[in-house]
Amino acid sequence: MTALLEAQSVTMTVGGTTLVDAVSLQIGAGEMLAIVGPNGAGKSTLLRMLSGDLRPSRGTIRLRQRDLQTYGPRALAQHRAMLSQHVNVTFPFTVEEIVSMGAGESPRAVARALVEAALDEVGLARFRFRQLPTLSGGEQQRAHFARVLVQLACGEALHGPGLLLLDEPTSSLDLRHQIDLVETARRRAARGTAVIAILHDLNLAMRFADRVLLLHRGRLAVDGDPAAAMKAETLREIFEIDAAIAYTGDGVPFLLPQTMRPI
Repeated sequence: MTALLEAQSVTMTVGGTTLVDAVSLQIGAGEMLAIVGPNGAGKSTLLRMLSGDLRPSRGTIRLRQRDLQTYGPRALAQHRAMLSQHVNVTFPFTVEEIVSMGAGESPRAVARALVEAALDEVGLARFRFRQLPTLSGGEQQRAHFARVLVQLACGEALHGPGLLLLDEPTSSLDLRHQIDLVETARRRAARGTAVIAILHDLNLAMRFADRVLLLHRGRLAVDGDPAAAMKAETLREIFEIDAAIAYTGDGVPFLLPQTMRPI
């Protein structure tokens, strides 16, 4: 399988502190990768390097076998779409206006159809004329997710399967909408999109991801299928918890945290 995105020994050092330390990974079209790890493990920094927002101190990242740093902003936006952890909008744009921003310079009829589809998919069609700052945090997050879906669709219409990057996309969502969002990402992967998502909920990661990448103190600790990544001894060592691990009827692992280890 040819990798859509490949990182080789990427490192980020800021002020003498190494935030990400020689991490290598690759992901192909149609694959969903969950990045997990304790707070401060370097997850968001790694994702920002993979998106092109940050330039690694060392190492290389290639998107479609081309150095990521050679893409201009417009070309990069056509090949990858990213939902950031925090997006602050204070100007009173409506939900529809925010989502339409993902269409860029697409023809109006094309953009309208994509916006309609994205609003329906995230369950915000009835809020289309609401000003974004009047919505709850979770509703705002879903609006930005719809914008990213429109951007992704526009790019894929030109270049084929793209890259969807999600930085803690479920952090402000209730349980139903957490599942809805991750299932939407899973559907995109089924259509050929490469999806990389930072998830704090390990059960969501194990349920929906093809692979789990576990970071610890900036280093890659595990890169494998969910069952291989989520071992009791790994949780004890890295997350400092004890957990019971069981399996669903279709073989998907899930965990129940039991105790905190002394720090």
